[in-house]
Order: sequence, then structure tokens, then C-alpha cells
Amino acid sequence: MQAYVRPVGQRLQVVMRMPLKALRDVDFSATEQGFLDVEQLAPLLPDAGTVWIAEFFRVYEGQRELPRPRVAATQVSLPSDRSFTTFEAALQHATAPKLTNSAHVFWDQLLFDVVLEYPISSDASAFSIWPRLQHLAARVVTVVRFVPPGGVERDYEFLGDPGIVPLDPQWYQAARRFVELGFFHILDGTDHLLFLCCLVIPMRRFRPLLGVITAFTVAHSITLLGSAFGLAPDALWFPPLIETLIAASIVWMALENIASPKVRYRWAVAGAFGLVHGFGFSFALRQTLQFAGSHLLLSLLSFNLGVEMGQLLVLAILIPVLYLLFRFVVAERMGTIILSALLAHTGWHWMLDRADQLRRFRLDWPALNAALLAGAMKWLTILWLVAGLLWAAFRWWRRRCERKISPLFRAG
Repeated sequence: MQAYVRPVGQRLQVVMRMPLKALRDVDFSATEQGFLDVEQLAPLLPDAGTVWIAEFFRVYEGQRELPRPRVAATQVSLPSDRSFTTFEAALQHATAPKLTNSAHVFWDQLLFDVVLEYPISSDASAFSIWPRLQHLAARVVTVVRFVPPGGVERDYEFLGDPGIVPLDPQWYQAARRFVELGFFHILDGTDHLLFLCCLVIPMRRFRPLLGVITAFTVAHSITLLGSAFGLAPDALWFPPLIETLIAASIVWMALENIASPKVRYRWAVAGAFGLVHGFGFSFALRQTLQFAGSHLLLSLLSFNLGVEMGQLLVLAILIPVLYLLFRFVVAERMGTIILSALLAHTGWHWMLDRADQLRRFRLDWPALNAALLAGAMKWLTILWLVAGLLWAAFRWWRRRCERKISPLFRAG
């Protein structure tokens, strides 16, 4: 499905194109030669557009749903037609003279164009759409181009039913959408949850856990922002590599819990693996950043805020459960070994499966040139700054704890 949406004066126009075979309950009569009788079909198309498109495609002006649209024009088009490159060309083609039987075409080879018109108060209003076109086929991909008056054209792509989509979102709309996305993403991300569990099992006190979670948060925020702004590799092998490393991080932390459950420098390990998990978070945003509009940075920060809210919810549930488990069911050291072994077993199988996917890609090393060196230096600088900030924060926190403890020793 392709569609242009443009508000002009007191009306909003939607020019849409789809395969003609997506329309059902339409009489596709044939000529004597066996071709589609497009001249007999033409009078039926406005009703078909109303029943299958106009009754479902919803448009909102602000919070108000607009009334059902008027089908202003319909057209059947050849697959070779290229008029949907611009709004003006698509509208001109849809309102041009109809195709005739001399075209000698079959019904399942044609495209259906329809022009919908909605009455609006002003073309400067904030508009939203709810396509609701998933009934046309088992899998519907809708590409929408919003053409605001005097503004920059904005593209959207939906799979199935995306719900209500603001075409030019306000900052609070973008923030709300991405906070929700980040919150539910961390709850649906089993591998991220298992990594958090590995971090929490040997340390359930607030102060040391705060430093570890902070390091993990800062690190994954850096790579999330960098990836969203195009600083990460765009090769096909990169996502399976990151997914493999995320599984490896679970194995590493679980084995560390078993072999040496010392938590003194766990913040540094959490920060290092947080850089990897940040790339994993960015993969969830690739198809969703289109909803940010002109608020890209705010949307990224909102997504990160949603992730942190989800993490806090998980920790609020996980820490009391572990406390009760180690107090009334099993000894802490034995429970740590058992739980960590289960997590290591799960992460190991994930790592092998994802490594097998990674081996299917050919790793073409990038050419050593000025652009590669500049990108590498940029990432190294960012990593050094992050490491320095984390180390300074750790030293400050350690001195603060020592100052609180030393008077107790002097009093003793």
C-alpha cells in the first residue's frame, strides 16, 4: 500500500494505491478476448473504494476524528506506471481519463488508485491517521508520505495495524510513545532480563547495586545514542554479532558468580557489557524512529527512560524474591551457584545458536582509510570519556563511604 497525505486549505487529501486484487466482492468481468473489461469496472470502483478503504482509513485533526471521507476519484493503473513518485503526479494520474479496454490487461495485474477528501478546519492543524487496512490481505505493508504545507515531506512505513500515528508529532506525543516502547521492550527482552538477574544474584544491597546499574545504564545509553545517529556499522553481520555477544555476556556473568562472586569491580564489567547491550536496544528502534518526527534526541532519551523504568520494576520484584529464596529455601552460596548454572546453561545455548547464524555472513573487513580511522577515533574518545567518568564516580563514591565508616572505627 502506498499513500500520500496532504492538507490543503479546508480539506485533507489522501491519494492511495494498492493491488486491484486486494478488493473483494467486485465483479471483474472479462471481454470476449479474455481480458479485464475495465470500462465496465470503472463505475464500480467508487463504491469499492468506499467499502474497502474509506470506511476503515481514519484521520484525526487534533483529538477530533474527521467524518468519513468523500471518494473524489478512482483509477486503475498499469504496473509500469510511476506516477507515485510525488504527490502532484499521483493526484494528476488518479484524476486523469480512465483506462480503456484497448489496454488488454488482466484483473490481477492492475493497481487501484483512490483519492479521499476529508473536511478540515485548517491545514496547520496536527493530524494523525489510523490506517486499519490489515483486512485487505494476510500481510499488509503501508507506506505513507505526509506532505505538510510548506514543510518537509515525512515518510512512514507500517506493518499491519500500527494504531493511531501522529503525522507531525508534538514533543510530548513522541516522548510518551518512546517511554512506553522502552518500558515494554525491556520486559519482553529475555536476554536483557537474564543479564540483570546475573548482576543481582550475588549483590542485593542498594549501594553497591546502584553503582553497577548506573554503570550499565550509562554505557548502554552511549551506544544507543551513537547507533541512532549512524555511528554503528550498518553491515548485515553486525546485528547477529551483537546478539551473540549479549548471550556471551550472560554466560560470563553467570560463570563469574559461580567461580568468584566478588562484586568490588562488577561496575566495570557491567559497564563494558552495557556497551554491547546498548547496540541491542538500538535494533528495536530501527523501524520505530520514524515516529519521532523532529524530536529524535528527545525520543531516544525517552526510550532510555522507559528502559530504566522497566529495569527498576524488574529489580523491585527480583531482589525481594532472591532474599526470600536465600533465607528460607536454600543457602545463599548454594543458591547462587544453582541459579547461575541455570543462567549459564541458557546463555550458552543462545550463544551457540546465534554464533551459528553469525557464521552464515561473510565478514568483509572495512578498508583502512581516513573515514574508518576517524570513526574509530570518535568511538575511542567516547569510550575513554565514559570510562573516566565512571572511574571518577566510583572513586567519589568510595571516598564517601570511607568517610562515613571511619568515624565508627575511631569511636570504637
